[in-house]
Amino acid sequence: YTTLFRSRKRKRERVAGGGIFAANPGSLRLRRFSCFILAFTARKGGLFMTKALSEMSLEELWHLFPIELVPPRQEWPQFYAEESSFLKSQLPENQLIRMEHIGSTAIGTIWAKPIVDILVETTEEANWEDMQARLLDAGYLCMSQSELRMSFNKGYTPQGFAERVFHLHLRRPGDHDELFFRDYLIDHPKAALAYQQLKLWLAKLYRFDRDGYTAAKTEMIREYTQKGKAEKYRENDF
Repeated sequence: YTTLFRSRKRKRERVAGGGIFAANPGSLRLRRFSCFILAFTARKGGLFMTKALSEMSLEELWHLFPIELVPPRQEWPQFYAEESSFLKSQLPENQLIRMEHIGSTAIGTIWAKPIVDILVETTEEANWEDMQARLLDAGYLCMSQSELRMSFNKGYTPQGFAERVFHLHLRRPGDHDELFFRDYLIDHPKAALAYQQLKLWLAKLYRFDRDGYTAAKTEMIREYTQKGKAEKYRENDF
């Protein structure tokens, strides 16, 4: 994932509060200013001081949003169904190829961070600037952007995670490897269990180091993704 935490390391991107990008500092940034001046309060010397999320250090962010895994929850599919329905009402239908529930909360049988990941694959002609504006208006915060990918989240608060937390991955046509990984784990319970065991172990090692946690999963994710691709292509599903 490209997240709030990783973007803290990039000089050309600023974090969360709402997606300020040095490469695009125009009206969109100003229009959404109220969305990213999120702050937390801390009592100091009898006065309440505020500190924007974008001004927190990497260590502060990791402690505010630690790696915490929970058993599978029945409400995750419903959270996705409700949010995807909402998103489809906000985004132009003729520019969407697919919208899918991805990530560990989509597996249904393994421990996961209580974050619902949503893949939004668009047509080549999709107007991403317009989609970005629509997503910001829908309450999402833009975390990173490039020519080929954009990442958004919703549910990060100055007090920590909200009850419902979403990561939205905006993609160009064909950029959907997460689907192969998801379907492979659903179809192969032993692989899903092995992935869960790895995550539980890594969560203890990297509770306050999201980059380390993500990097340590990469090899297994790549292996299962390739196996999933091989199976799907044999079935001509993609």
